[in-house]
This record gives sequence, C-alpha cells and structure tokens, in this order.
Amino acid sequence: MAVALNVSAALADDLAALATALRRSTVTVRGVGSHGGGAGVIWSAAGTIITNAHVVGRSERAQVQLWDKRTREGTVTARDAGRDLAAITLDGAPEGLVAAPVGDSDALRVGQLVVAVGNPLGIVGAVTTGIVHAIGTVEGPNPQSWVRADVSLAPGNSGGPLATVMGAVIGINSMIAGGLALAVPSNAVTRFLKTHAEKRYIGVTTQPVLMPVVGGRAFGLLVLEVADGSPAEAAGILTGDVLIGNGGTAFVRPDTLISAIYDADPNAPLRLDLVRAGKRTVRDVTITINTLGREMPAPRAA
Repeated sequence: MAVALNVSAALADDLAALATALRRSTVTVRGVGSHGGGAGVIWSAAGTIITNAHVVGRSERAQVQLWDKRTREGTVTARDAGRDLAAITLDGAPEGLVAAPVGDSDALRVGQLVVAVGNPLGIVGAVTTGIVHAIGTVEGPNPQSWVRADVSLAPGNSGGPLATVMGAVIGINSMIAGGLALAVPSNAVTRFLKTHAEKRYIGVTTQPVLMPVVGGRAFGLLVLEVADGSPAEAAGILTGDVLIGNGGTAFVRPDTLISAIYDADPNAPLRLDLVRAGKRTVRDVTITINTLGREMPAPRAA
C-alpha cells in the first residue's frame, strides 16, 4: 500500500511539474483592435509566438502577456487562415522567454496521454488532460490533417499547446468538433514557419479525390488548374491529371503535396507520380522559390 501511495505521489508531482513548464511557455494573445483573444505558444526564445489565425483576426499587431504577467506587443508576421495559424514576432526578445520543446506529431499514437494549456473563459494557464482520439483528416470544404483529443477546451484555449506527458508540444489547439479538441499538428506548424521564410510554388490547384484501384480506392489530388508559365506547366502537368505521390511515396491526405514541396531538396526536381487517362506516369518539376514572405495560401493550392 505504501509503495502504491509513493508511486501516486510521484506521478502527481511529475504532472504538476509538467503543467508548470508548459504554462511558462504559454501566453495570452489578443489582436490589437480585435474583440477576441486566446492563447499562444512561445516557439522560440528569439520572440516567435505561434497562435491561431482566428485569435488575431485581421490585426497586424498583437498584445502578448507572458506567464509572469509582463505584457509586450508584436507584429503578426505570418498568417494562414486555411490552416488557422498565425506567427507573432515580439518587439525585441524579452528576457526569460522559455520556448516550448516541439515534438514530432507524426510519431503520435492513438490512446497516447496528452495535456492542453490555455486560458479558457479568462482562467489564465488552465490545464486539462486527455488522450489522443484520432489523427487524420476531418472532411469539409478545406480538408486538413488534425490531432483529435478528448481534452476539455473552451473559448480562450485557442492557440494554446497540446503536449505529450514528456512535455513536447505536438499540436496547437484550434477548435472543438463533435465534442473533441482539434489541434494543428506541430509538423504542420514547422512547415508553416518555413513557408514564411520562403514561398515555394509549382503552380497547380488541386482537389482531393478517391480513385478506384484493385482491391479498393486510392487517394489522389485532381489537378483543377495549371498556372500559365508555372513550373507545373513546364513539366507537362495537365488539368485532369491526378497526382498520387512523389518519388514513389504515395500521397495519403490533402496536405501531403505541400509537405513534399517544402521537404524537397531545392537543388533537385520534385518527381511527381500521376495518373493520366488511366495510365501512371512521372513528371519532374523544378520548384520556384522566392523569399517575399507573402501571406500563405490555403494548403489545397501549391
């Protein structure tokens, strides 16, 4: 009995320490001039804050309150309404910023214990726990990959971290759907920040489709439009083609083309596998890169 009590006490201490660490990396965010607000995560000690696009709204400036009650302002330097992400760069890097450890959301497993931190209904730094319910695409007009967890969220949790019990942030809480929390995977946040530094472009607009194959159906991206003068046009990609993978790796969800583009070696062409008129073929596309830092398009365009 004494051993069991000792184990329970140690677990309670560990969870309390985890909550304290996550709260130090969680901030309160309010767009200057907007009526909403929510939470955010200190992504780097240099002063980068990640939150939801709907938290900052259309504001170009945001007010950020740190865990120790210090308040700073910053500029909304990147925004992706389709992915519900925004990045804020603080005016100068305040001393003592504690960046959250970032985990690999692709390594998550269903049933894994997770912790969420935020400011629900104005309660700053509230903590809730649950398990990963599912990982994958939620259907809708702009399908995206989400981490779904049965943690309890309320207005004010938006933009806060979803983390493993080891303290690694693996998602940014965005909304509630069907009673479950939906969080943007941490790997999607990493790609979002990379696109802020450089915009990669091949010039296609796509739509997810399921194609009949032997034994079932396979996922693909139907090309709806090929931009004039684009890398895709130069590579011979046509409207009506169905993109099914790159370099032999199959696409499995709507944002995998974006991932392939941003994960590709910039010095080598992107080898796209596609189906045209029922026959498989390959096209090598040279990716266009610029560093203008434009606002990100919805992930269904590439």
